Amino acid sequence: MRRVSRLAVAGAATASLALALSACGGTSTESGSSSDGDKGLAIAYDVGGKGDQSFNDAAYAGLEQAKKEFRYETADIEPTEGETDADKAQRLASLAKQGYNPVIGVGYAYAPAVQEVAAKYPGTTFGIVDDSQVQAENVAGLVFSEEQASYLAGVAAAKSTESDVVGFVGGVDIPLIHKFQAGFEQGVKDTDPKVEVLAQYLTQTAEEGGFSSPDKGKTAAEGQIEKKADVVYAAAGLSGQGVIEAAAANKVWAIGVDSDQYRQEALAQYKDSILTSATKDVAKAVYHLAKSVEDGKPETGIVRGDLKTGEVGLADSNPKFAGDAELQEAIEAAKEKIISGEIEVKSS
Repeated sequence: MRRVSRLAVAGAATASLALALSACGGTSTESGSSSDGDKGLAIAYDVGGKGDQSFNDAAYAGLEQAKKEFRYETADIEPTEGETDADKAQRLASLAKQGYNPVIGVGYAYAPAVQEVAAKYPGTTFGIVDDSQVQAENVAGLVFSEEQASYLAGVAAAKSTESDVVGFVGGVDIPLIHKFQAGFEQGVKDTDPKVEVLAQYLTQTAEEGGFSSPDKGKTAAEGQIEKKADVVYAAAGLSGQGVIEAAAANKVWAIGVDSDQYRQEALAQYKDSILTSATKDVAKAVYHLAKSVEDGKPETGIVRGDLKTGEVGLADSNPKFAGDAELQEAIEAAKEKIISGEIEVKSS
C-alpha cells in the first residue's frame, strides 16, 4: 500500500499535466487501470531526451516496467532548449503537486532543482540519477560505479585492437565522464601497457551539445580513427551515435554506453560494428525506486549500483564478442578481481 501522504497529495491534483507543464517541456502521460486514480512514477529527462538510445531511454524502460506492474498513471517530460535550473524546478514541482510519486530527475543537472523542490514537497520521494550531492530525507541519489564497467570495456578494447591504438570520446568534460575515461584507460593499460589511448571531450558544458550532437561525436571519432584507433569507446549520450556511425563507416569497433546499444533499433544498421556496451542499469534503478515507494518503504540517501550488484557491466549481445573465449576469460577474470577488491578501479 502507498503511504497516506502520497494519497493525500494525489487526491489534491486538479489541473491537466499538459497545461501545467506547457511552459517547461513536452509531456507524455499514460494511464493504467488504477481504480483510485492515484499517480505513480514521473521522470524528467536529461539533455537528449527520449530516443537517445542510451541514458534517457534506459530511464524510460524503468518507467514502463513500473507502469505495467503497478498499473498506475505515469509521466515523462522532455527537456527544453537552453532551460535554466528554475525551469527544471518548475517541472519537478508541477509533477509533485499533481501527485506523481516518485519524481525522478534524469541526470546530474537536476541537482539544484531537486534540492529546492524536495524541501517544498516532503511527502513526495524524489530521485536523481547520477548525483549523490543532494542531501534530504526524501531524496534518493541513484548513482553507479561507471568506472568499473569502463574498466571491463578497456580490457575488451585492449584485447580487440590490432593497431595498438584505441579511442575514448567523452560528451562533456565533467567529473562524471572522467570516471568513464579513468576506468577505460586503466583497463586498457592493465591488459596491455603498449596500447595507446586517445581521449577527447566534445564540449566543456552540456549546454554546448556534448551529449546531444551526433555530428560532434562522428567528427571526433573520425579524427581518432585517422590516428589509427580501431576501437572507440563513447561516453557521450546521443552524441555517441555519431561515434558508432563513424566506426561502422571505417570498419572498426565501437563500444557503446549505458544501454546495450547492439540491441537498439535506431542503431540496427551499425550493430555489427558495436563490439559491446558498458552498461549501467538505469532502468533497474528507476524501477526499484518506484517499487520502494509502492511498497511503502521509499529508498533514500545514496543508492549505488556496481559490478557486485549487477547494475553495471558489459553487454554480450554481439555473437563475435560473446563467442571469443579468450576475451571472455580476460573480462571475467578482471570482473572477479574488481568485485573482490584485488583491483581498485580509479574514478579520476
